[in-house]
Amino acid sequence: MYVILRHRTVLWSLFWVNVIGTIYGYMWYGDQLVQTPIHFIPFVPDSPTASLFFVFVLIAFLSGKNWPLLEALAAVTLIKYGLWAVVMNTAAGIAGDTLNWTHYMLIFSHLGMAIQAVLYAPFFRIKTWHIVVTALWTVHNDIIDYLFGMQPWLSRELMPWINEIGYFTFWLSIFSIAVVYFQQQWQQKRSIEGG
Repeated sequence: MYVILRHRTVLWSLFWVNVIGTIYGYMWYGDQLVQTPIHFIPFVPDSPTASLFFVFVLIAFLSGKNWPLLEALAAVTLIKYGLWAVVMNTAAGIAGDTLNWTHYMLIFSHLGMAIQAVLYAPFFRIKTWHIVVTALWTVHNDIIDYLFGMQPWLSRELMPWINEIGYFTFWLSIFSIAVVYFQQQWQQKRSIEGG
């Protein structure tokens, strides 16, 4: 399986899927970005920025390199925003929103974001300081989103629960950081035992 994941055809396919998804994601945020104060813009388009990080990780892989800080940023944010979008779109349907093909496309594409982060984790060369920097970025993003009201636009049915969503998002950040941290620790231990 690892050989297949590193095959250049697979890497190029994932590269183009993520490039297209990233462009679509930034377009999806277009109306919100127009209304966003310029100093908050880097923190608003969460999912496309996560997939953009992974695009650079794939460029590194295709060049026979590792860029560990980008790997950490990609891993944590792909897991976080991948799961977040699945939960928020599903919750919108449960709350009474009518789900259409766009909602289902977002659910499955964001689930794919989280899955690719897990699948490629064994190839990452992340160190603890990369995770610390990534944690600062991720939690700071939550502060911008939920204390300054810059979170992604949500279904009207979910807005009464915006405080709970902010709380959930924070703990989803902690969960995603922990997953990447413990995976990195396990990989280091395995490397030492194997060496």
